Amino acid sequence: MRIGVLTGGGDCPGLNAVIRAVVRKGVSLYGHEFVGFRDGWRGPLEGDTMPLDIQAVRGILPRGGTILGSSRTNPIKIDGGVEKIKDNLAETGVDALIAIGGEDTLGVAKQLFDKGVKVVGVPKTIDNDLSATDYTFGFDTAVNIATEAIDRLHTTAESHHRALICEVMGRHAGWIALHAGMAGGANVILIPEKPFDIDRVCAYVESRFTTRYAPIVVVAEGAHPIEGQMALQAGELDSFGHVRLGGIGELLAKEIEKRTGKEARTTVLGHIQRGGTPTAFDRVLATRFGLHAIDAVHDGHFGVMVALQGTDVVRVALAEATKELKTVPVSRYEEAEVFFG
Repeated sequence: MRIGVLTGGGDCPGLNAVIRAVVRKGVSLYGHEFVGFRDGWRGPLEGDTMPLDIQAVRGILPRGGTILGSSRTNPIKIDGGVEKIKDNLAETGVDALIAIGGEDTLGVAKQLFDKGVKVVGVPKTIDNDLSATDYTFGFDTAVNIATEAIDRLHTTAESHHRALICEVMGRHAGWIALHAGMAGGANVILIPEKPFDIDRVCAYVESRFTTRYAPIVVVAEGAHPIEGQMALQAGELDSFGHVRLGGIGELLAKEIEKRTGKEARTTVLGHIQRGGTPTAFDRVLATRFGLHAIDAVHDGHFGVMVALQGTDVVRVALAEATKELKTVPVSRYEEAEVFFG
């Protein structure tokens, strides 16, 4: 069997570990042949491929990013995109496809499966917001990077008696902010799931200053205030219709300075969270996902995504995995609120 592999959406640590596991097991145990599609869905859309054999995946386990490249190309939005993909798969002799990606990439995979393409999905998102899986690889690495940044911010905040805002990724789900904020001892954590009251945030900031310590505010990029409290800037849309976010940290700093009279500064971690070598947890999880994904292909079990449930890797329907985002529940946020102020 000839199997195509692609990585779509934003890059994240652990992608190469999945590719390596798929190829190593697929070649050595099952005797399959592999081809890599470059830059997400653009690859099969344009027939852009690269060789993918055991030699190609040597030494990539600890590397961040993806040797296949990635993009946010949405073939569903392109006239005749699905048919072009099907034609290119046939032309390159690809019998099945392993798509590694998040909500958008796997949403496309589900639609292709509905139209007859043999596809298996692997969940990838540092936001940890895909349903049907307890964790996605890349999340642990992002949290560790953010936690280290918060640890460093504490010392400079206290030295200069400033409020420091740390903006982390999280468009619709605040998992990174929640975990990094709790691990790093943040004084306020703001997430997209719960609109914040800027007056209350400022009260937490002032309370922290009374202890002779400086406050750290961790905010997810998609966090927003109660309607009417602050003016937010609008961004342009990507090919999947998502607004390009960023800027809530700077807006918060300005409001905190204006309302409290205390100096405030913002650090935006941005793509730093995506880059670099994956943690041991993410390497192992990504490897296990890859091993189970090639098993699903070999078994002829298509239209599924591999998922972590407890300590087991299982198969779930792509339709189930992509039907809704996994957001932070109220109970988890309430646990963190104990430490605010």
